[in-house]
Amino acid sequence: MRRLLVGLAVAAGLLALGFLALRTPDIPAETLRARYASPASRFLVLEPGFAVHVRDEGPRDAPVLLLLHGSNASLHTWEPWVARLGRDHRIVSLDLQGHGLTGPIPSGCYTGTCMAETVERVRARLGIDRMVVGGNSMGGLVAIRYALAHPDRVSALILVDSAGARFRTGGSRPLGFRIAAMPGARTLAEHITPRAMIARSLDQSTSVKAAATPEKVDRYWELLRHPGNRAATIARFSAPREPFDAETLKPLAALPALILWGREDRLFPPEAAQWFKAALPQARLVILDGVGHIPQEEAPDASAEAARAFLAVHAPTPARIAALQSPA
Repeated sequence: MRRLLVGLAVAAGLLALGFLALRTPDIPAETLRARYASPASRFLVLEPGFAVHVRDEGPRDAPVLLLLHGSNASLHTWEPWVARLGRDHRIVSLDLQGHGLTGPIPSGCYTGTCMAETVERVRARLGIDRMVVGGNSMGGLVAIRYALAHPDRVSALILVDSAGARFRTGGSRPLGFRIAAMPGARTLAEHITPRAMIARSLDQSTSVKAAATPEKVDRYWELLRHPGNRAATIARFSAPREPFDAETLKPLAALPALILWGREDRLFPPEAAQWFKAALPQARLVILDGVGHIPQEEAPDASAEAARAFLAVHAPTPARIAALQSPA
C-alpha cells in the first residue's frame, strides 16, 4: 500500500511538472494593448467590465463598411482591406467579445445573436445610420444575424467564406471543436495552448502560405491568451452550432449581397458558397482561385477589388439612403 501511495505521489508530481512546463499563461491586457492597438484604436465601454476594441477609419462623410472577423481572429484581419478601401469608405472594424483586445463579456454569451447585439451597440455609439456589413467565417454568420435583427441598418451584405450554411462536407469537425467536447481536455485547453497548434491551424486555413507569417502566428497566439479569451473560445466551441436554413434567410432575399469565397477553402468549401447563393438568389458570387479560408489576408488585392466593385453599386451614399427613406 505504501509503495502504491508513493507511486501515485510521484505520478502526480510528474503530471504537475509537465503541466507547469507546458502551461502558456495569459498575457496581461495592458501588454497586449501596447503591442496590438494602433492610433486608430478606441475602446468603447458598453457596460462595466466590457470595453470593445474598435477602429473607425476613413473619411467621416464616406459610405460606411463595417467588418467582422472570424473565430479566434481579430480586427487585424481586415487591415489589408482598410489599406485598399479606406480612402473612399469609412471602415469600422471591431474585436467581438471573447476575441482580440476586447476580451470576455460579463454575460458570458458568445452566440451569433449576442455578438450581433454587440455590433448594434457599437453602431449606436458611433451614430451610424446605415452601413454595408461584411464578415469572414464566424463574422459572416454574425453579419447575417445582424441583418435579420436590424434590417433598417443594413444596406448590403458581404459574406467572405461565411459560416452558417446548412450542408454536409463529410469531413471531421475541427480539432478545437472536438477538444471542447471533452471536459478534461477542455480544462487543459484553457491553460495549455502551444504556439505550434496555432501555426498548424493557420496553415490549414490558408492556401496562400505566404499569408501565414511568423508574425501573424504570434499575433493569433498572443491575442488568444488575452485574459478570458480562451475560456470564451471553449464556451463557443462547446455550444451547438447555428446553421441557417433557406426559410430563415428569406427576409434577406432582396438585400444586395456579395458572396466572396476561396476555391481552396477546406473548412467551408465552395459548396457552402453555392448554398448561400441558392438561399440568396440575387447575390453576386465571386470565387477566387488558389485562395483558402481567409481571402482578405491571402489575396488582399483581388478580394478588395471584388468588394470595391460591389460597394460602387451598393454602398450607402446619402442619395441612396434618402431614396430608401422616401415614401414609395
